[in-house]
Amino acid sequence: MPGHPELALAAAPAAPARGAAQAGAGMGALAHAGWPAPWRILYGLYAWLQFVLIALVTLSLLLLLPGSLERRRRLAAAGARLTLRLAGMRVCVGAGATSGTRSAAPVSGLPAPCVIVANHCSYLDGVLLAGMLPPHFSFVIKREMSAVPLAGMLLRRIGVEFMERRAQGSVLRDTRRVLRHAAGGQALVFFPEGTFSPRIGLLPFHIGAFATATRARLPLVPLVIRGTRHCLPPGSPWPRPGRIEVQILPAIAPSAEGSGAAAILRERARAALLAALGEPDLANLANPAASAATPQAPPSE
Repeated sequence: MPGHPELALAAAPAAPARGAAQAGAGMGALAHAGWPAPWRILYGLYAWLQFVLIALVTLSLLLLLPGSLERRRRLAAAGARLTLRLAGMRVCVGAGATSGTRSAAPVSGLPAPCVIVANHCSYLDGVLLAGMLPPHFSFVIKREMSAVPLAGMLLRRIGVEFMERRAQGSVLRDTRRVLRHAAGGQALVFFPEGTFSPRIGLLPFHIGAFATATRARLPLVPLVIRGTRHCLPPGSPWPRPGRIEVQILPAIAPSAEGSGAAAILRERARAALLAALGEPDLANLANPAASAATPQAPPSE
């Protein structure tokens, strides 16, 4: 509705899925184009409202409807893709840096099984990959997420692998379980940084994903995420519309298992991600000069 964004906002939740997605994208473009702060906040409230409503409906269906784990994952993926579309976040997937095609379905062509490692820059990263990866993938995430209301229950229903990061006994137990599943042919997704930072760049990698790929003799696929830092900046509660890119890099075969094999695989994957991202390497934060020269993410609005 040209000239009347408030009418588009009011109409979006009641529109059919396709029309609502177009309305969301239109509002997103307006918000991004320079709305005054009140309109940006109103857009953010709309984006969060539709996200929470879709999450509640998805969780209700996951709890009430019978079905296999694959069926539950397909349902969760559909909900994730819908919420991104309604928020005006356009997802493009491809092997090229910026030549990917807009996608409304899970990506294809990945080795099966494999271990995926992706850079991590926003809370949106998990929603994004849940919507874009095939249903045979399991996410490996920190156990603290299992205690988050709503999110913890949803994650358990889609078969997420929780990993303890502190208690040594629990770490070993969780590690053995993940290795057992990987050896049995389970495809896994890791965010090897373990967290994200307002500082632009790639944080140090934990070894778990690479040890898993090495021990299970699975190909490792680096995956680049761009745009989620803009759409939901670290430290900001206000989402923004925009383009999100998922770039699939060539698979890396682990070298023969042995001392240092996982570390070698980690460095190869890190080099591939850094080259594709074009962002600073934050692994050596002890270097004050390098740290001072590292760009920061734009301040949240």
